Amino acid sequence: MNTFAQDTIIPLWPEGQIPNRVPSGEREIHEKEGILRISKVQEPTIEVYLPAKQNATGQAMLIFPGGGYHILAYDWEGTDIAKFLNGKGIAGIVVKYRLPTSESLKEKHNVPLIDAQRAMRLVRSNADKFNISPNKIGIMGFSAGGHLASTLGTHYNEKVYEAVDGADALSARPDFMNLVYPVVTFTQTTKHSGSQKALLKGNESEEMLKHFSNELHVTADTPPTLLVHAADDKSVPVENSLMFFQALKDHGVSATMHIYPKGGHGFSLARGDRHLRTWTERLFEWMESLEQAD
Repeated sequence: MNTFAQDTIIPLWPEGQIPNRVPSGEREIHEKEGILRISKVQEPTIEVYLPAKQNATGQAMLIFPGGGYHILAYDWEGTDIAKFLNGKGIAGIVVKYRLPTSESLKEKHNVPLIDAQRAMRLVRSNADKFNISPNKIGIMGFSAGGHLASTLGTHYNEKVYEAVDGADALSARPDFMNLVYPVVTFTQTTKHSGSQKALLKGNESEEMLKHFSNELHVTADTPPTLLVHAADDKSVPVENSLMFFQALKDHGVSATMHIYPKGGHGFSLARGDRHLRTWTERLFEWMESLEQAD
């Protein structure tokens, strides 16, 4: 019988089968200065936090921390979020994905999506073990992690790696998405240049910029989405969320958006702001509404 502890860490890939990996002397870096920052990710993983079985709703959320595709704000926008979700009976699964600024990769621009697709398939294949429903697995992403989440939500059918085991036969489509101050576009003046340069360095053709401008790839099959942003965000302008919301609306996809007047960028759970911190209650209400819509 398989049992999982609160912080079970599972490799995304079988040993020796990590796609787009090239040998290098690079080592993964963990730096803790208030926030745990992980860079140069070598071994992508999922870190699984499960609520008590009696509290479980059957819903799960894969979490993609932000960090401009340079680092992962791993606790601030990852494990802290997972633990918070557990309090509402939701499984929280943090994805430690590889970053395109690493020297250990080839075709670097595809690697975050490769890891994101694999994470969704791996979680789906473990649904019984995690006590979750295979059709109630959502994703949430913060900042550049929001770009990766919206990339997965719009490019889940794109073949970016060869199957390594049975999990890869499963769908990589998320059942729902929560994008929090997300990077979305690479073609508009409201883009986040740092994320774009990190992901596409040396490969910034108009075609590639459009390929990773996710508002251009919304279809009727894009998952229902909740967007959260602050209007005064100076790093990732709110227009990123507005554009994605409009694209969802244009394609008849269920879309909910909460724009807060103040909050800036990178507010995570916003526990110190009485108004802004209510975004998490809006999240839980939205997730309950998805249940009612089924």
